[in-house]
Amino acid sequence: MDWLQQKRTWLSGLAAGMALALTVPAHAHEEGDREARRKAWPQATLEAQAFKEVSQDTVTITLAKEVSDPSQEAVVKALSDALDSVMKDAKAEGKVQARSGDYRIWPHNDDKGAITNWRGRAEIVLKSTDFAAASALAAKLSDRMPISDMGFSVAPETRVKHEQDLLAEAAKAFQDRAQALAAAFGYESYSIKSVNLGGMGVPYQPAPRMMAMAASADESARVPLEPGTERVAVTMQGSIFLHSKEK
Repeated sequence: MDWLQQKRTWLSGLAAGMALALTVPAHAHEEGDREARRKAWPQATLEAQAFKEVSQDTVTITLAKEVSDPSQEAVVKALSDALDSVMKDAKAEGKVQARSGDYRIWPHNDDKGAITNWRGRAEIVLKSTDFAAASALAAKLSDRMPISDMGFSVAPETRVKHEQDLLAEAAKAFQDRAQALAAAFGYESYSIKSVNLGGMGVPYQPAPRMMAMAASADESARVPLEPGTERVAVTMQGSIFLHSKEK
């Protein structure tokens, strides 16, 4: 009896396994048909964008010191003294960030290749969202390290805030364009296959004015600052499936 019972149990398990094996291909076939129909749907790619003009709220001012001397050691010392002095005063202004910029020392050679002179250049970069503080500090330091460059930008945190505000607008523009594209080709609707999100900024700033005056200004003067605007944009690129009345 034990042997017969074991055989019956084995046969029952074998039958259940065969039934399960028979049902799997049917399900896989159904999924395969659905995927085949999906791949047969017409597809289209498109792009939509939302943007706004944002006032540049950050100024970057580059101060530079250039030295020339027959002695390399003298050039190094002059640049080091200028950097130490200017950086100390720059760091004292809490509303302005100050960091070291480019630093180079190079020789001048005569026709025979002999070194006749040494030149050096060192920079300190000031950056701030407080234009008044940056202007006053640049003017104060310009007698020891004149201004060599100035630029404006939108602060990263400001850009992120505006991009978040534009996200819903960009999504709506993408949806409207996708529906218009589907209708233009005679389809009733669409479904999204994939969407990629991107952001960008296109800067505009006026040419710096009165830059030469800053080098000779006294400490009470302010460097004239005139920021521009920057286009902050959110772009959506994606692919869609086009559907007739029956998806």
